[in-house]
Amino acid sequence: MKEKKTENMGKVWATRIKVLLISGVLASIANMIYDWRTGAEHIHLPWEVFPALLYMFIIIIVSCVIHDLLAKVLPFQVPVILYVALITTILSFPFAGWFSTTMATEFAKIGLLPLCTPILAYAGISAGKDLDTFKEQGIAIVCTAILAFIGTYIGSAIIAQIILKLTNVI
Repeated sequence: MKEKKTENMGKVWATRIKVLLISGVLASIANMIYDWRTGAEHIHLPWEVFPALLYMFIIIIVSCVIHDLLAKVLPFQVPVILYVALITTILSFPFAGWFSTTMATEFAKIGLLPLCTPILAYAGISAGKDLDTFKEQGIAIVCTAILAFIGTYIGSAIIAQIILKLTNVI
């Protein structure tokens, strides 16, 4: 039984690393295109953002290791993104020394929107794969999804408006 679980974890890790590598390549290309399309002063070529992507890769791998280890002892599931956010936040504090300044300098080369490109592509592939199941749900699921999207958009706009007013940006 343990061999099968170890074999499955090997496949899980192989998949994780493949997805991270593909995402990194796509994100670096998307970042270059984004810089070019927005008329940025400097277009960051894919190899220029490699250090930032390497830092992200390491942070994600460490987060996945922590997640896998704690999943065995915690009575509840914690999303991996929580560990990623926690580690990144801790490493960005001034007490992290040279790493916090290096991380800030390198991460500034990558825009948030280009990083979303691979994520949205994977979401689209996933949604397309489950389209038949989606159709079986009928009109109720479509109405629910539309209301959720509208509610999220309006909620985000209200929060942004309040924060921008409080900070005297508008």
